[in-house]
Amino acid sequence: MTVRVDTDEQAAQKLATRIDLAVRGVRVDAPVRRSKGAGPSDDGHLVVDGANAALPLNPESPYTVRDGRVFEGTIDLGLSVEPVARPKFYDLSTADGVPYRKIALLHGRDVLATTVVQTCIRYAEEQRCRFCAIEESLRSGATVAAKTPAQLAEVAEAAVRLDGVRQMVMTTGTTTGPDRGARHLARCVREVLEAVPGLPIQVQIEPPADLAVLTELREAGATSIGIHVESLDDDVRRRWMPGKATVPFAEYEAAWDEAVRVFGRNRVSTYLLIGLGEDPDDLVAGAARLIERGVYPFVVPMRPMLGTLARRDGAEPPAPAVVRDVTERVAALLRQAAMLGADQGAGCAACGACGALSAAGG
Repeated sequence: MTVRVDTDEQAAQKLATRIDLAVRGVRVDAPVRRSKGAGPSDDGHLVVDGANAALPLNPESPYTVRDGRVFEGTIDLGLSVEPVARPKFYDLSTADGVPYRKIALLHGRDVLATTVVQTCIRYAEEQRCRFCAIEESLRSGATVAAKTPAQLAEVAEAAVRLDGVRQMVMTTGTTTGPDRGARHLARCVREVLEAVPGLPIQVQIEPPADLAVLTELREAGATSIGIHVESLDDDVRRRWMPGKATVPFAEYEAAWDEAVRVFGRNRVSTYLLIGLGEDPDDLVAGAARLIERGVYPFVVPMRPMLGTLARRDGAEPPAPAVVRDVTERVAALLRQAAMLGADQGAGCAACGACGALSAAGG
């Protein structure tokens, strides 16, 4: 059997195309997709060159998929593409009639994701993160406001058994309590692991006022944790996420450090969004400081998604060249530190679909 190895030039061109796809999207029929929610939406879930990819479904994209390949016009760009098949668990409902897909969704080919509380104390317009549409999927009837541990355990068991799910992500809208929703997440993790022992699970929360809940999450069985700041620039934070910006940056640092102590180096991550106005050199320098702390900086392009204030106000995604520059530099820093996204065990960095760090070697 002959194994084809790309030349450096071919690998660089593939990476450039993969990043362009992440920003400009693709024209393809994707059976697994989302249009609203807490994370990247307007996306189709695909497998690109063997890796998970969540790409904008854009009818004006220059890229199309034919015969399992990416084309620009008539040019085959060298990337294989396979749409993720609709999972079997989507056809099931709970005993009280709630469709499983309203409780958790398939992301990529093997990640089960859920927002356990679909409301957020920061969703009033003057507080809302401009890139977030967490409550829009609730308003459209695509989900339920709060998922119970029992519901999540039932869906997780089915998703693993029927569709080969390998990891799970649990995020939550911010709640009023000092734990920011973490204790409900811990209950959900514990019950899911009773139903599916050994399933890697990432939890995602704001910095809690009581850092002891991080230990509770770990003891419940969570594999990794995301504490997402989105930007390291306070001016950008106030402009793009006025509610979250009221949480001092020092509280993020304290939470990251405690999370690294509890979960371990490279089991803690944070989103950094490219395209919010932060200087790329500053963003990369900030990513380097996070890596020194043992925190994985998951850099992804900001996309003005359906239902967000950013889309309403005409915000544009960043230029692909900027996304590539930042992605490649951060990936190099991660390799130097021996911190790969796959080693997170579970979560956004382990999946990698929403960015191109894994494609760039991070």
